[in-house]
Amino acid sequence: MPTLASDTTRSTGFAWLPSRRLCNLAGFAACVSMMLFAVFYLQKHLGLTPCPLCVFQRIAMISLAAVFVVAAVHNPSSWGARVYSVLLGLVAGSGAGIASRHIWLQHLPADQVPSCGPSLEYLLDSFPLWETIRVVLRGTGDCAEIQWTFLGLTIPELTLIAFIALGLFGVIRNWRRDATV
Repeated sequence: MPTLASDTTRSTGFAWLPSRRLCNLAGFAACVSMMLFAVFYLQKHLGLTPCPLCVFQRIAMISLAAVFVVAAVHNPSSWGARVYSVLLGLVAGSGAGIASRHIWLQHLPADQVPSCGPSLEYLLDSFPLWETIRVVLRGTGDCAEIQWTFLGLTIPELTLIAFIALGLFGVIRNWRRDATV
């Protein structure tokens, strides 16, 4: 007669993964690492100033980190884990959407790039929040500038990959039912 552990291993197919809590902590650590890289290396060391869309991507990454850490601390089972799965998918999808918009702006022909706009601080001081969000998502010439690349990929392209990877990781790991929560 098979044991409960072997039944679980056969039914999930993900028995080799660490517990759900450790996976959520790993997702949190990845988000924090990316933010530390963005702030301390790209911004402080290299002197790159984030454009408004970069700031929105940072907010999405911080939000993703927050969902990962709350999911790890709460460590629910069953339907609670699925709620976190959906939240991780929504936040990662939002971040991926912002990064995709940024990539689109960076690949526009030079004659179609929008003119540079006011700073995010000015927008927040002068307009209601929803108007500021609309203006930022529309994009400006500042957002079309490519300031740094790694392996031929721009910062928004790398961020898009990170949002997709972390989103899939978080959704799949939290959606799956298994004995190791």
